[in-house]
Amino acid sequence: MIEIKNVSKWFGDFQVLTDVNETIERGQTVVICGPSGSGKSTLLRCVNGLEPYQQGEIIVDGVSLSDPRTNLYKLRENIGMVFQRFELYPHMTALHNISLAPMKVRKWPKKKAEKKAMALLERVGIPDKADAYPSNLSGGQQQRVAIARALVSEPSIILADEPTGNLDTQSGEEITSILRQLNEQQGLTVLFVTHDPEIAQHTRRIIHLRDGQVESDETLD
Repeated sequence: MIEIKNVSKWFGDFQVLTDVNETIERGQTVVICGPSGSGKSTLLRCVNGLEPYQQGEIIVDGVSLSDPRTNLYKLRENIGMVFQRFELYPHMTALHNISLAPMKVRKWPKKKAEKKAMALLERVGIPDKADAYPSNLSGGQQQRVAIARALVSEPSIILADEPTGNLDTQSGEEITSILRQLNEQQGLTVLFVTHDPEIAQHTRRIIHLRDGQVESDETLD
């Protein structure tokens, strides 16, 4: 569960979030939608502890991000993050991009990490691209690798910041479908940001932000 309680954030004198209150239940897929500059990506980064906020509280699986005793690195082990620009290491193959974190952070042996990485490449539909470098992958394929990397630590929450923003329409729909399947088949909580109302319609719950405030919280039939 993600609880966002009266969260406000400023960049200098500019208030980017104002008294945001939302609860995302375990196992939900929720889209944060809104125009450019509405604060949606900032809110997502606050949930992952990548951006500090000045007022309010965010609680993830019972752990408060504003508690000075909270180990954010430990908390993030349970959160997978997918970015708009993929953020893959250009000098590493798809397999290495995915297997690196568990080897470095969790001290998995290489064989175990690569076996897990291959299983995830199968899961996202590109096992034949294991030895390909990002420069030899399409945007959609790079985002599939990024999703596999986010899943390698077996998180219960996926946060996706404009995951279809750099993709064509078909690739964007395929990535959205993968996120939806992860929710339906594995019960992952998925919270993702988009400015595209057509992408947002693929989910049942849409939170609309405008000027840093919740404009509406809509559950579709």
